[in-house]
Amino acid sequence: MKAIVISEPGAPEVLQLREVGDPEVKDDEVLIRVHATALNRADTLQRLGSYPPPPGSSPYLGLECSGTIESIGKSVSRWKVGDQVCALLSGGGYAEKVAVPAAQVLPIPAGISLKDAAAFPEVACTVWSTVFMMGRLSPGESFLVHGGSSGIGTFAIQMAKHQGVRVFVTAGNEEKLAACKELGADVCINYKTEDFVAKVKAETDGKGVDVILDCIGAPYLQRNLDSLNFDGRLCIIGLMGGAIAEIKLSSLLPKRLTVLGAALRPRSKENKAVVVAEVEKTVWPAIEAGKVKPVIHKYLPLSQAAEAHSLMESSEHIGKILLVT
Repeated sequence: MKAIVISEPGAPEVLQLREVGDPEVKDDEVLIRVHATALNRADTLQRLGSYPPPPGSSPYLGLECSGTIESIGKSVSRWKVGDQVCALLSGGGYAEKVAVPAAQVLPIPAGISLKDAAAFPEVACTVWSTVFMMGRLSPGESFLVHGGSSGIGTFAIQMAKHQGVRVFVTAGNEEKLAACKELGADVCINYKTEDFVAKVKAETDGKGVDVILDCIGAPYLQRNLDSLNFDGRLCIIGLMGGAIAEIKLSSLLPKRLTVLGAALRPRSKENKAVVVAEVEKTVWPAIEAGKVKPVIHKYLPLSQAAEAHSLMESSEHIGKILLVT
């Protein structure tokens, strides 16, 4: 098969399409002929050499895909050859074929194309497991998502609104804020021109929001804590701005705040299976009802993975960037 190989850690140009060996399929896995895969920030970090795949995972990039099942392992019962599916991966999506545990495979949601289904597994599993399972975001609460126009952000806005939540977002320009507003965001904040802490306080009568989803890390840590309501939960899923921060612990105690850290890729197969099952039960009906839609910025052929990475690192995109085989 063909796959995108990292010739050496570095800029997007190190991504090269090469002929490689087919994946081996274990007893509890299925082999998917990949139709499309989606970019995630973790892919750019792996390309740079700073986020290696978990032990035993595919060495190739790609944390989600859609496609058709080509073969199944001996112990697989739910799926059969020819099924059109999408899947949460530990790696290997930037290839023509990928082997994945059967418990991390999902049916294509009704009304969604095979190609667009590649946009859902990683964001759905990340947001549902972090914001709703760990962060316990509930109907009637308020929620701030940083980077509202990202793949994670565009999904989180829609899912939170579907759950009856008031949604705040930050983004860096008016086009992105308008896109967030169209998806249902209630309060849109330009982080380049506005103080999001002051805006959140002003919009909540000084109370703050109940849950924050943050991908920035260190420079936002104290400001996020200052933006939380009593019993607020801060969910950190990325460190784009840095990993080391100093905070006032005194800001945690009076308001009974919780700081949660979460990464999806390093989780065990068993843990991922639980998350995927929850996503199929709770998120897939929302997608099939048209309450949550794929937000696709651009489709590119797999051979143009380098261009796709450059686009992602420019942060000019709104929603997901897909690579199609």
